[in-house]
Amino acid sequence: MNIHRLLAHCRTLPGVQEDVKWGNAHCCMVAEKLFAIIRLDERGQPQAAMSIKVDSHRFLELSDLPGIQPAPYLARNHWLLLEADCVLPDEEVEALISRSWHLIASRLPKRQRETLGLA
Repeated sequence: MNIHRLLAHCRTLPGVQEDVKWGNAHCCMVAEKLFAIIRLDERGQPQAAMSIKVDSHRFLELSDLPGIQPAPYLARNHWLLLEADCVLPDEEVEALISRSWHLIASRLPKRQRETLGLA
C-alpha cells in the first residue's frame, strides 16, 4: 500500500481539509468531518496504515480480508483500519477513499453540499 499515493488521492477530492489530531493522526476532512485518518510515526511521517469509513453492507466483507480490521474506537460506525499488508490494490483503496468521502459529504447540510457541488 503506497500511503503517499493514497494521501495524494485524498487531496484531490472536493473541499478537503487536513489537520493533525491526537498527536499522531493525519486527518483528511470534508467540512470538518473526518473521512480518512492516516497514522503518523514519531517523526510526523505517514505510516502505511489508514482508517476509512465504508458502506455498512461492505464492512464485514472487507474486514475479513488480510490486512484489514475494524478500526479501533470507530468500528461501530463502519470504519476500517487498512494496514500496510492490506491485500487490496491501491486503485481499489482509492475507490474506497472516494466512497468514504462521499458517505461523509452526503450527510452534510444542503448548503455545504451545494458549496461542494454535490446538491
